[in-house]
Amino acid sequence: QGTLVESGGGLVQAGESLRLTCKASTTILSTFTSNTLGWYRQAPGKERELVANIIPGGRTNYADSVKGRFTISKENTRRSIYLQMNSLKPEDTGVYYCNNRYPSGHDKWGQGTQVTVVS
Repeated sequence: QGTLVESGGGLVQAGESLRLTCKASTTILSTFTSNTLGWYRQAPGKERELVANIIPGGRTNYADSVKGRFTISKENTRRSIYLQMNSLKPEDTGVYYCNNRYPSGHDKWGQGTQVTVVS
């Protein structure tokens, strides 16, 4: 089923931007195009929460806290998922995880990438 590897996290000032990338190692295109692909985050002491996802067909969903600031996208041929994060706030700080959810409900997770926003 392959692995997911995130990159692009870092330490930024409030108001700045970051772009996260998730690369899936699967060579089977259908396992990428038929699945729900998303980004989650987990802040210290809090539960993991959905940030944004793309469902089969291309519709996107966003957490209310990031609407208008974050954009999720994917490139099927590159097996990659992106999260463009603009106007970052300190409350966006956390570990960001890439998720690949199969139609069966099985989840595949990346190892996470740290995003820290300081004011």
